[in-house]
Formats: sequence, C-alpha cells, structure tokens
Amino acid sequence: MTAPQSPTRVLVLNSGSSSLKYQLLDMRDSSRLAVGLVERIGEATSRLVHTPLEGGGERRERTGPIADHDAALKAVSEELTQDGLGLDSPALAAIGHRVVHGGLKFHAPTVITEEVIAEVERLVPVAPLHNPANITGIRTARALRPDLPQVAVFDTAFHTTMPEAAARYAIDVETADAHRIRRYGFHGTSHAYVSRATAALLGKDPSEVNVIVLHLGNGASASAVAGGRCVETSMGLTPLEGLVMGTRSGDIDPAVTFHLKRVAGMSTDEIDALLNKKSGLVGLCGDNDMREIRRRIDEGDERARLAFDIYVHRLKKYIGAYYAVLGRVDAVAFTAGVGENAAPVREAALAGLEEMGLVVDAGLNAARSDAARLISPEYARVAVAVVPTDEELEIARQTFELVTGDVKKGVPDSPTA
Repeated sequence: MTAPQSPTRVLVLNSGSSSLKYQLLDMRDSSRLAVGLVERIGEATSRLVHTPLEGGGERRERTGPIADHDAALKAVSEELTQDGLGLDSPALAAIGHRVVHGGLKFHAPTVITEEVIAEVERLVPVAPLHNPANITGIRTARALRPDLPQVAVFDTAFHTTMPEAAARYAIDVETADAHRIRRYGFHGTSHAYVSRATAALLGKDPSEVNVIVLHLGNGASASAVAGGRCVETSMGLTPLEGLVMGTRSGDIDPAVTFHLKRVAGMSTDEIDALLNKKSGLVGLCGDNDMREIRRRIDEGDERARLAFDIYVHRLKKYIGAYYAVLGRVDAVAFTAGVGENAAPVREAALAGLEEMGLVVDAGLNAARSDAARLISPEYARVAVAVVPTDEELEIARQTFELVTGDVKKGVPDSPTA
C-alpha cells in the first residue's frame, strides 16, 4: 500500500487595511498554483481578482460588497475550491502570513500562537498602519483553519542581525528603550531573497558574498548584507527613513517637523501625511511613476529632472556609505519595480563610481528580461545585478521549512523590542 503523500502546498497571505493579497504555492518545485487579490474590503465596490495558474485556468473577477477580511478569505477559499485547490485540501501544509513589524522579539519565521499575536499587537504603536491589518488576516485564517499550522514571517526579521552601532539612534538611551525607538528596517523578506539569489547568480554560497541590495519600488530601501547577514539598512523605526520614495521623503532633518509645527501651524497628523503621502517624487514633481518622470524629462520638464536627480543623488550616497560599511563589495543588486525595470536609474546611480569597481554595460543594462542577470561587464571588479524579487516565495519557503524541518518553533529568545 502506498503511503499518503506529505502536504506540500503553502498559502501566502498579505493582509492590508482594506485588501488581501494571496498566492498558493507548491513547494516541491516552488510553482504557483493560484494568485489573487481582494481590494476595497468593506466597501460596496469590493473587487476579487483570482487567477488559477495550474492547468491554464482563466482569470476570474467578481465585484460587489465584501464586508470584512473574514468574508474576503471565505471568498478566496471558494475561488480556490472551484479550481480543486481549496483550503480544506490535505495537500495544504501551512498558511504563511506577512507581518510587517516584529520588533526584536521575532528574528525568524514563527509558528503563530495567541502569545505571538499578543506580541504583534504590542508592537502596533510602532506600526499602526500595518500590524493591525496583519493581525486581522491572521485571526481570520486561524478561525477558518484552526487545525493548520500558521506562520508569521516578519519584514523586520532579516535586519535583526544589525550591530547595535547601526541599529541605535543617538538619543537618550532610557527614552529610546522606554519607547522602543531604534532602527528596525523593512522589506526584509525581499532583501533576504535577493541577497541569496545574487550569491547564487555569482555561483557562490551567501556566506561568501557581500552585497548591497537596492529595493526600489514606490517604497524604497537599501541594505548592506555581509555573508548573508544584514549589517545596515536604510529604513528605521518606520518605513519613512532612508531613500527618496514615491510619496515618502526619506531622510530629513528632524527639526523640519518642529519648524512646520511652529511656523506653519501644522498639526502632527498633517506633518505625518505630508512626509508619508505628499513628499518624495510626488512632492517634488507631482508624479511617482518613474516611467512618467522619464517621459517628462525627455520632453524637457525641469521639475521632473530635478526630482530624478534628487532621487539618484540619495541613492548614490547610500551606495557609497554601504560600500564603506562592508569594506569589500562583491555585488550591487537592483530589485523591485523601479530597480528591475528602470535602466536609466541603474545607470545614473552608478555613474562616476568606476574607481570603486562599479561599472554598468550599456547594452546589458538596456536589455529587457524577467530573469536574474548581470549587467556589468566581465572585467568589472564588482558585479552589478538585476534580480527580480519574490517576497511571496520567500515567505512560503520560510513557512514550509519551519513546519516540515528542524527549525525551532515558537518565539525565539532575544531582547524584547
């Protein structure tokens, strides 16, 4: 009699305040069986888009009110069941949840318990926009499949290896500790995936490679990864710090906030909205789409040119700083929407850095491809790579390894954030 096959599928959930993104993967070959999105949850115009990928199924879409995340996940389950991929399938090994903020308590993927949820709730003050939505998704999924292992994979986890000299801000220690103020970093699943994929592209083990990873999307962050461990990252207590982004300012003199309050009479909420939603590229030129900015530059638009120059200047400054932090750099990897698709950004960010061994081959840089690839010439001392990120696969991989391997389950022992 043939023994039953062990479950190999992982459902990855990314819960936003009014959205639910999902992917179902088979970890035998990392293939995607289905992908989808529920958006505008809680509105009359809710929309579910579902695409079954196994067997060449057709994309399906439905609109109409979806009251809450519970209803959204049930609707997703119905779509998956229609394709023979339902949440009640014995082939489903686990559900992996993206959780934005894990503080210092969680430095690895963690099997979700009530104690874990309580700790994630305790971190809401430092992630008020993200952690509540993540918790909602977790509670909804646990209610639907209470028997199934569910795993939290934290955006901040990859950055918990930063030394204190990089993670601490130079403010009063007692005040910082009392309010959990330090650099946590974000986009950690992307930085983990891309740094490892870059090492593979070079034919080396991650422990042998020092990489500067540039995750450039509407949100943008940089990291310095030494031998597979993050030693510095650009985002801080929140995702506002660091690079110029689509709508976020990135680095700014903190006294600007005092000035706006005292001189402009702006409230804390107004300043928060200004720096997070009305700054960055959109604040500089009115657009946060790099394709549109480049089109405007080609037509001679000076505001678009200045926005691009400021964006690149900040990016180049971080590349140089992280080169100094690492001491030796084997590769610089560009990823995410802008990093993977905007050849002019890659070219401009590394222009003038030839003495540091950073050179881009114009032809390779201009060529379009969805594959991980090198865009530096063979003689270059430092490899320059374009590596498409895959945060869902990274979450699925970490989830599957935890529930099927020998990785320690539960809350890791570490300082409390």
